[in-house]
Amino acid sequence: MAVPTRNSRTMKTLGSARCFFVTAKTSMGRALLQTERNALLLIAVIRSYARAGKFEVHDFVVMPNHLHLLMTVGSEMTIEKAVQLVKGGFSYRLKKETGYDGEVWQRGFSEVRVMDSEHRGDCQEYIAHNPVKAGLVSSPEAFPFCYRPLAMQKAAGAKARQ
Repeated sequence: MAVPTRNSRTMKTLGSARCFFVTAKTSMGRALLQTERNALLLIAVIRSYARAGKFEVHDFVVMPNHLHLLMTVGSEMTIEKAVQLVKGGFSYRLKKETGYDGEVWQRGFSEVRVMDSEHRGDCQEYIAHNPVKAGLVSSPEAFPFCYRPLAMQKAAGAKARQ
């Protein structure tokens, strides 16, 4: 199986903070992420690395067989390392917590460097409407495994506790 071509060059990816739109696919297109347990586990992995300061998450959607992630990596991190953390962290936890013993991810990933706020907005629109386009829900707000609905739930929970 051929490794997908990469858009970034390691020598040029270190420096200041950079924003990327990343897509990672499951091995053989399996719908491994369609269960609530697996989707929430992947989200927990993403959030744990973001809380640890490894990268900043702007948006994401966990589809049944792939992940779209809009993220910024700092000067000390390459996009390759950031995606390796997410994919490797999820694979490790999935195998440890569920006993899954198959391949989790397709080799490699794709990324596009986001250069301005207009492009970032386009990426966020794509992420929000991906579940709608796939026929999983009728509106972006109805899909539970993406950044916006989860952020709204978290905010509503914080208000309720106050």
